[in-house]
Amino acid sequence: MNPLGILLISGGHERAHYALVMATAAAALGRPVTLFATNAGIRLLLADRPLEADPREAAITAQGVAGIRALLEAAQELGVGLSICDSGRMTEGLAGAALLEGVVVSGAVGFLGETHGAQMLSI
Repeated sequence: MNPLGILLISGGHERAHYALVMATAAAALGRPVTLFATNAGIRLLLADRPLEADPREAAITAQGVAGIRALLEAAQELGVGLSICDSGRMTEGLAGAALLEGVVVSGAVGFLGETHGAQMLSI
């Protein structure tokens, strides 16, 4: 199957949530997926999980929609590659911030090399 690369540049809940929706859906179909977060998008992959405190998280889970935590767990179980941009992390002042387990610190060259020939989606 055709691989999918997802570039997450937004730190807002809505875009981060949908990046995970797309990543897990593609992985569930058997597609190799890499989700690469940069700049404010890195908030999705921080160990303290700040996006789970967003009011939208409670609203969507109350409607029976999978939230960030469930989608991250599914992404990890499905083998979605999770990585962040090191320079984006520095730009956002997050150089010392702890990341979720399994998140790889990379860069644009690493992401593009890993997803060479893949369908790309920017959120």
